[in-house]
Amino acid sequence: MTQVSVPVLDFGGQTAQLLVRRVRELGVYSELLPHDASEADVRRLNPQGIILSGGPASVYEPDAPQMPSWLLSANLPVLGVCYGMQLQSYALGGQVAPPAEREFGPAT
Repeated sequence: MTQVSVPVLDFGGQTAQLLVRRVRELGVYSELLPHDASEADVRRLNPQGIILSGGPASVYEPDAPQMPSWLLSANLPVLGVCYGMQLQSYALGGQVAPPAEREFGPAT
């Protein structure tokens, strides 16, 4: 039987490694991959879902990391955390409003 996983795509957030650890603590293999990992690199892990980490960027910044183009048609569940959720919403035509004050601090 092939091992399944829930990889985390790293968008620069301080909690990316914590997300991987928490998934592993639940008995599911997880690996931290760069946000621009190829579909082949992700698929080799036999993912049952993907987590998009948070990060300090804004979806409205011209040089902000983007969600991989293949992900919308990958037929996999996707959990976005902070910036990862903003990316999903933005990629699907939603609007993301900037907060009055940024929330980016130490991960515990």
